[in-house]
Amino acid sequence: MFRISVLTIAFALAAGVSAQAQRLPPQPPPVASPMSQGTSQERDACHPDVVRFCQAQLQINENDVLGILGCLQANRPKISRACQEVLASHGQ
Repeated sequence: MFRISVLTIAFALAAGVSAQAQRLPPQPPPVASPMSQGTSQERDACHPDVVRFCQAQLQINENDVLGILGCLQANRPKISRACQEVLASHGQ
């Protein structure tokens, strides 16, 4: 009997969560594609900071845009104002 009650409650909760998820509004599109590497001016603005702070990511995979972006975000207080502006212009 206890097992049936637990299963009934679990089913009711799952059905409620499913119904709630169907009522959520559509999500807006992303600000910029994470794979977009920016213009040459933007890359030039951040290149010194990437070389200075993100050597580990460069050694693993120099094409890992998301890893390098994460590194720049982690070092945001230390990176140049120009690179901070580039990140901000891309919603980062």
